Formats: sequence, C-alpha cells, structure tokens
Amino acid sequence: MDGIGASVRRIEDPPLLRGEGRFAADIDLPGQLHMRVVRAGMAHGRILSIDTAAAAAIPGVVAIWTGADVASLPPIGFRMMGLTALEPYRQPILAQRVVRYVGEPLAVVFAEDPYVAEDAEELVYADIEALPVIIRAAGPIGDFDAAHGTEPTIIRKAYGDIAAAFAAAEHVVELELAVGRHTGVPLETRGASAAYDAATGRLAMHGAAKVPHTNRIAIARMLDLSLDQLHLHEGHVGGGFGIRGELYPEDVLVCLAAMRLGRPVKWIEDRREHLMAANHSRDQLHRIRAAIDARGFVLGVEDEFWVDQGAYVRTHASTVPDLAAGMLPGPYLFPAYAAAAHVRLTNKTPAGTYRAPGRFEGTFVRERLIDAIAERVGLDPIAVRRINLIPPESMPFDRGLDALGTPLVYDSGDYALLLDKFLRHLDYEMLQASLATRRAAGEHVGLGLAFFVEKSGLGPFDDVRLELDAGGRAVLVTGAASVGQGVETSLAQITGEMLGISYLDVTVVHGQTDRIARGMGAFATRVTVMTGTAIVLAAEKLRARLLAKAAELLQQPVSALVLRDGAAQAEGGSPSIALPALIAACLAEEDAPRMVAEATFESGHMTYPYGIHLAIARVDAETGGVVLERLAVAYDIGRTVNPMLVEGQIHGGAAQGIGGALMEEFLYDEDGQPLCTNLADYVMPTSGEMPPIDILLTEDAPSGIGRLGVKGAGEGGTTAAGAAIAAAVDAALGGRVPITQLPITPSRLHAAMKQAGFE
Repeated sequence: MDGIGASVRRIEDPPLLRGEGRFAADIDLPGQLHMRVVRAGMAHGRILSIDTAAAAAIPGVVAIWTGADVASLPPIGFRMMGLTALEPYRQPILAQRVVRYVGEPLAVVFAEDPYVAEDAEELVYADIEALPVIIRAAGPIGDFDAAHGTEPTIIRKAYGDIAAAFAAAEHVVELELAVGRHTGVPLETRGASAAYDAATGRLAMHGAAKVPHTNRIAIARMLDLSLDQLHLHEGHVGGGFGIRGELYPEDVLVCLAAMRLGRPVKWIEDRREHLMAANHSRDQLHRIRAAIDARGFVLGVEDEFWVDQGAYVRTHASTVPDLAAGMLPGPYLFPAYAAAAHVRLTNKTPAGTYRAPGRFEGTFVRERLIDAIAERVGLDPIAVRRINLIPPESMPFDRGLDALGTPLVYDSGDYALLLDKFLRHLDYEMLQASLATRRAAGEHVGLGLAFFVEKSGLGPFDDVRLELDAGGRAVLVTGAASVGQGVETSLAQITGEMLGISYLDVTVVHGQTDRIARGMGAFATRVTVMTGTAIVLAAEKLRARLLAKAAELLQQPVSALVLRDGAAQAEGGSPSIALPALIAACLAEEDAPRMVAEATFESGHMTYPYGIHLAIARVDAETGGVVLERLAVAYDIGRTVNPMLVEGQIHGGAAQGIGGALMEEFLYDEDGQPLCTNLADYVMPTSGEMPPIDILLTEDAPSGIGRLGVKGAGEGGTTAAGAAIAAAVDAALGGRVPITQLPITPSRLHAAMKQAGFE
C-alpha cells in the first residue's frame, strides 16, 4: 500500500540524514581553481577603467577577466516568453562599458585558493562615472541606452466589451495596490563547478538545478559547442523557489574558464552575494477598477500595472507580468476584462520568478478588490464571492486569455463546493462568533478569506525511460529535476503503482543530461502532471509485455491478470508468477539484459488546481505588530499522489507567503544601494512566527489532462496567503485602515493606524 495516494516517507531523505548529501559546494575536482566575482558597488555608471594590477600580483592568482575578455560572447538569452522587443535588454556575463545595478559582475578572479581569490577581488578597483539612477518603476521612463528606453514592452490582455461594462455599472470601485520586492532565499546559495577534457573536447558542469537540459542548450550555444560536448549534472539541491537554476552569468563564466584555463573551476556564492545578485521578484503596483451592478456582480475589470524588472531582462523574460495579467481574473466570471502590464527597468537587481509568480500579486489585487466591492454594496465578502464564482457546469471554462503562451482553459473545478466544504471544516459561523466576542472585549482581531486559481502541468513535453532488471527492480530516467519537492518519491510511487512493485524498488535518475537526451526540468508545478503521465505511458508498454508473457506461462487470458505485490496474478491471487521469474522469461525471449520502454507525453494545455486561504490575525495597536494566529488552506488538486508531500509543500509555501505578507521586503535607497544584504535586514519568518497550518485536501475535480487526474500542488500554499492576511488585518481594524500594500510591516501599519486615529 505504498502507491498512489499513500503518505509514504521520502526516499530522498536517508542520504541527507546520514550527512551524505552532495550539494554544489561538496563537489571538488582535482586541480580546481576557485572563482570570485568582482561586483559593482554603484547602481548606474559608465565604466572608465578597471585596475587589476594589485590583485594580479597576489601569489596564487592565476587570471583576472574583465568585460573586454568576454566581449565576444552574446548576452544571456531567454528561457521562457522571449519577445523580440526584450532582446536589447539582456544581461552580458560581465558588464560592458556600463553597470546598471549594485552587484552586477564587473570582473572575475581565478586563484588556487578561495581565500586568495577573495583577497584579490577586494583589490580590483573600478573607476566608474555615476549616471542617473532610476528607482521607481511607475515613474517617468528613462534611458536604458542611447537607442532604448526603460519600458521594453507593455503586455496587454483583454476580452469582452470593457467600455459597455463600465457604461452599465451601478458602482465603480477603484483601488491602488502594491506588492513589495521579495526574493527567494533557499538554504543553499548558487554554485557550480566545471571541468573540460581537451582530449575529447567535452565539458561537464556540476551543480545544475531546475532546468539542466535547457541550460545545457543555452550554454552550448553561447560557447559554440555541440550538445554532445556539454553535459550538466544535478546533485542534491537545497531549495529552488523559482530563483535557483536559472542561467546566470556565473554559470557561463565557470564553464568558459574551465575551457580557457585548462583546469576545473569552482564558484560558490556567499549569502550577501545571493541577496544582491540572484533574481528578485514581485514588486508590482496595480491601479485597478471594477464595474459592478447593485448586487455586487462584477461586469468588468480594468487593471493597469507596473512591474519592476530591475536592470536587465533575464531568462524568464516577460513570464511574471504575463502570468499576472493572464491569471488575475482567478475563479470569477468577470464578463469583460482588460489588463496592461508595463514592464519597466530600474537600477535594481534583475527580477524573475518566485514561488507563485504573478499569482501571489494578482491574487492579492483581485481579492482586495472583491473585499472592497463587498464593502461598497454592503454584503458579506463570502456572499459577493459566491455571486461571482464560475459555476461547475461551465467547466471546462475558456478564459479567453493565454498565459505562458498557452490558452487559459480551466480544465475542471467546483469552486462553490470547495467553499462549502471549507466553511464546514472550519465551523465558520462559530469561528466568526468567537472573533466577535474577542473584538467586543477590546482585541483587534479579524478573519480574512481569499480564493485562488493556480496553474500547473506546463508542457510541451516530458520524456522518460523505464528499465526493469532481472531482480524486479525498476530504474526511471527522467529529464525532470529535483529542487527538494519530493520528485523521487512521487515518481517512484507512480512507477510502483503501474508495475505492481513497491516504490522502494524504484530508482529515479534525474537532472543528468548524459542519461536522457531531452528534459524540461522542474518549474511551473509541472512534474507530477507531465512526467507522471509519461511514466504511465512507458509502464503500459512494459505491462503489456509482462502480462502477455504471464498469460502464456499461466495459461490465463491477459484480461484476467494484474501486476500486484511483485507478481503477475489472477484477481484472486492464484495462479501467479513472481516478477523476477516473469522478467527472466521476457529477457530470454528478447535476448536483452533488461526490459526497457520509453515514452513521451505532450500537452498544449495546463491544469488548474484551485483553493482558498483563511487567516486569523491579531494587531497590537501600540506597535502595529501583527500576530498571525491561524492559517487554513483548502486545496483541490484533482488526485493526490502523496498527501504528506502535498501538505509539506503547502506548509513551505505558506511560510513564504506569510513572509511576503508581513515582513519580507528588499529595499533600496535613492542612490540604488540595496539595504537588505544580510538576513538581519531581509527579515523572514521563523518557526516562532509560523501559526498552525490547517489543511483540507480535496479531490473533487480530477484533471482530464494526462492519465492520472492529478494537478500540481507546489505553489498553492503561497498564492493567496498575502490576500487572506491582508483581509484579516483589515477586519481586525474594523475597516478603518484599508490594507493596500504588502508587506504589512509594523512601522507601515503603525503609521496608518495613527493617521486613522487609533490610540
């Protein structure tokens, strides 16, 4: 009983618990050099000169490169949602003539020892002439260079007659809402090691994460290598959250240096570098308005927003604003909709995705709008949500929009049913009565609720190779990747279920470009849907061969046999033949060392899990501090492979959503200097700030995409946390201090409460 639906323990964990993990920093190659990056200390300026003489004189320094040494290489390209208009804004691997953010790579030092490299890095002097600094994305458009401004594109999405909606409106509700700048902070910082074999012309990079096959293609193109000359290898990965595993300048520099210097090269960033240089995210300002009728039904929504992309457009290109604009309508009908997303460049660290990109922001904006509509028409916020929910009979529901280049067609869902189940699960009426009693006694405590729709299962393909050896053990080779989400366990459970063996008898190989030709990696909550279905297709090929041979040996019809408990057997358990004996018979006939099946699953549509967050918050009127007393999450993911892993994903995602709602914010001063380059200034929740997380998993809306009915579960714990917490704080203060900005920091809330007349 360890197949699909079982809460079995992770097979990834034993080596980690024994201290046998092999993370990027654990990889040491014979004769390796150590790379250290010299980073810009000015937010925007023209490079006049870079003096490396003093650094080069230190014993043990082997080489120092500046932008001139790598000027022949192209800037880093786009992995997703690339637009021609964005190409001039790509980042070079070392600054060329101009620096555009504090932390931008100016030069690299290669030395025999990491400490020597760090000492040398401090002696490299860059003479930089200051240029005007842009900090606010919603301000005036500036100059990126002589030919391009700082608004590379405006993403527009629309359907319906928005003008008619506003002409027919009983009320118009308008809000300005903002989400601050956040960054993912995985336990493991970025790192990579590369080695080049001149005899064979082959380059290997260790420390790959998230999308090894995609990065392999990009690096090979930049270094003018054929694909068979380059392989990327994923070890253990200490968290991803959207920012790990993208192609950064340092990844390319390590590979290039290994080729040019003829020795392995290793680079591991420190935490300060990570906070300055790895992708940031969020940082959006929305001006949204809704046309509504007298009962609170939304006739149309118009949203104009500004996205702070930072100094360059990195590998995600326009992914985040595209998702924000495309998925903002969420679970509601919204007969007319128009969005305009201004992608703006500033002199900050470049931005990319972070868990629930675009949806954390869009859900906050949409759900705050729904709460404002409820207040305008004098109805309970839940009643207004019910009025606007897409009914189950409308599924599949074509939104008339696209996201990530894919038409937005909600595959399945019963949003009202989930709401009813969730309210019963919470004993909602009693909960509200209890809070009312506490407020009457003088406490500032409130409840907030927010709906969300997620996306998962992004295509276009996933390949797998499935092998069975003579002992009845399976090896699954996949182009998926692991960033700590339990990939090996869930894929082993699916494999075991299909082949009638224990998941413990399945070895999962992932993130190795020399083991499988193609792979899409792990992002967009895609692996269980895409790779899981590819496993089903491959396993069906093996099952057909095994059952045909079993039918022959047992003299039974194939239809009467199943693979179960490591054997082919009739439904009653007899007759049967053990899997090793059955495999041996097949191998003898096929004259092969193992049974092998390959399969590809292709999909042009995503799946759409959905859920609700409920938060209870208490506010200290004297300090503006917020105590989150409870967070509950209802989530329908169609079918659950491993409930324990799903709950773990929700817990982790909730922690990041809570951080973004209450404390995490990457701030800059007016000169573009980052103010949060350590974990004392970039404040994240600890176990002390985490409330109990109450989880209700449902399986009422299986997906018709793929073969398992599953939808992804990786991001829903984050998506609506900010919206629900904001609503709870708003309710705790009796609506006197509308919450329109995240994070709700004590200083920000205290100032607003003072202005509203709180004692």
